[in-house]
Amino acid sequence: MGRLGLTEILVIVGIVILLFGGKKIPELMKGLGSGIKEFKNAAKDDQPAPAKKQEEETK
Repeated sequence: MGRLGLTEILVIVGIVILLFGGKKIPELMKGLGSGIKEFKNAAKDDQPAPAKKQEEETK
C-alpha cells in the first residue's frame, strides 16, 4: 500500500469521467485551481513582512 500505479490512476480517472462527465471536469479543475490560489494568497497575507514588523516595533 502506498504508491499508485498506472492502472489505478486510469481506473480513478475513468470513474471520475463517468461520474461527472467530460464537460464538467474542466470546470471542476478551474474551481480547484482558484481555490488553491486563494488559499496561498491568504496564507501569504497572514505572515507580516519583516520590514513592516521592524517599523511597528520602533513606533
